[in-house]
Amino acid sequence: NRGYVETSLKASAIQSLYRPSAVATYAVGVGLVIFYGGQKVIAGQLTIGEMILFGTYFAQLVGPMRMFARLIMFYQDAIASARRVFEVIDIGEDVPEATNAMELSRLRGEVSFEGVSFSYQTSKEVLNDVSLKVNPGESVALMGFVGSGKTTLAELVPRFYDVTEGRVTVDGYDVRDVSLQSLRSQIGIVLQDVYVFSDTIRNNIAFGKPEASHEEVVRVAKAAQIHDFIASLPDGYDSVVGERGMTLSGGQRQRVTIARTLLTDPRILILDDSTSNVDAETEVLIRKAIDALLEGRTALIITQRASTSKAADRVVVMDGGRIAAVGVHDELMGSSAIYRRLIESQALDLEGDD
Repeated sequence: NRGYVETSLKASAIQSLYRPSAVATYAVGVGLVIFYGGQKVIAGQLTIGEMILFGTYFAQLVGPMRMFARLIMFYQDAIASARRVFEVIDIGEDVPEATNAMELSRLRGEVSFEGVSFSYQTSKEVLNDVSLKVNPGESVALMGFVGSGKTTLAELVPRFYDVTEGRVTVDGYDVRDVSLQSLRSQIGIVLQDVYVFSDTIRNNIAFGKPEASHEEVVRVAKAAQIHDFIASLPDGYDSVVGERGMTLSGGQRQRVTIARTLLTDPRILILDDSTSNVDAETEVLIRKAIDALLEGRTALIITQRASTSKAADRVVVMDGGRIAAVGVHDELMGSSAIYRRLIESQALDLEGDD
């Protein structure tokens, strides 16, 4: 940021003055040692060895002075970094919790958007007067081209942002009136870019429920179609994966994340196109894992895939921040031009991949 740049420029200015000064001091010192030391050697008052020894001591004295210039640079960098850390710590919540926020009990899973409009601070309106009710246990595919508002709509449920107008409710409760912990603990999120920690597979699966027993971890791993792979590893569930799960394939990381979500037993799910960029065999495994995840839960699935929309109870087509159409796959293929373009664009992408 600007503060860091200004501090870095200040450090560079100090270093640009100090370093040449240190070099000049060293050069002058060496010159004086040679000049006066040479005269003493010629006069027999000093041996060559003594002169060299004096020069060595002088170099050892000047060396730390030269290093001091680097320390100044490091110090200024540290100050700038520390200021930024404290700035981040002092940042208030984007969505402050209500003073008397209510603790939600176990949800049934009804989600309702009532006249919802939303914009990101100074940007143009992303959602405009969106109204939609999702019944408990219903799976709804949110479809639309990039920028249509489908992802933003889903992110309003766990209250990552507050609506500009209207309200979002779960089981009839406005999400702004309930505690964030009791709300978000009942919402599971599986993103396209999943995150796996540099830890054992067991700890990755049990991240949201660290007290889970080994039997519980194995149960959800089987449901997520990842148990057989884990069992084939030399250390099984104690196998350590690299940072961001670098030792796992994309499909394996997604299934580990699905197992993690299953373990927390959420009532509401948000899935972000979680079968993208995988081969056909892996997609079959992920589909089975998702079927297990969806069972008995309310789901908002952000997708552009025909296979996902066909399996959903309803499809909501978004365009320009509004709901353009609602229905099932077969109906929308005949009634919605936007939906047809979405499906056709996916078919073209698949042909291009072939």
